[in-house]
Amino acid sequence: MIVLLDNGHGGLINGKYQTNGKRKDWGSKGIIYEGEFNRAIVNGIIEQLTELQIPYVNIAPEYRDVRLETRVKRANKLPKNNCFYLSIHSNAGGGKGSEIFTSPGNTKSDKIATIFGEEYKEQFPKNHLRTDFSDGDLDKEQRFYVLTKTKMPAILTESFFMDNFDEFNTILKTKEGRQQIINYHVKAILRVKKELF
Repeated sequence: MIVLLDNGHGGLINGKYQTNGKRKDWGSKGIIYEGEFNRAIVNGIIEQLTELQIPYVNIAPEYRDVRLETRVKRANKLPKNNCFYLSIHSNAGGGKGSEIFTSPGNTKSDKIATIFGEEYKEQFPKNHLRTDFSDGDLDKEQRFYVLTKTKMPAILTESFFMDNFDEFNTILKTKEGRQQIINYHVKAILRVKKELF
């Protein structure tokens, strides 16, 4: 099994953020750039996968904002039967908690998302997981480009809300909080490898 890691949006180049929006400035309390956060999480996952000898591909290692079409094209060059696509994000919009998205319909992606949801609850038992059980499983379904255009199973995780000060202050900006997010993703990847591949 190969994990295709997609750190959403651009990063920081010479102190300049590469994606319009996708940030929250809390003034003296700090600022979060989603693309920087996404890269920090992906880099932490990569570190653990390397130690565990689990193959991976970093779909967008650049700090510039790589187009969605380019990300998907890179992924679709890889063997679709032996990998899954994992897009890493943090949310905004005034909510709280985390979400896991798949494309509409019942696919292998839903089984992967369920494992990620279970591991999230294990790692963050006191934090909300925003779910939609209308089709029998916990993931939310959206026609996001990277979920519908990839040829392999694909999920997108939204870890907490940048514009929720409590989640920003206690999880998203802290080393400990970020490590917990990394850990739940890696534990889920291990289960996906064992149970679905």
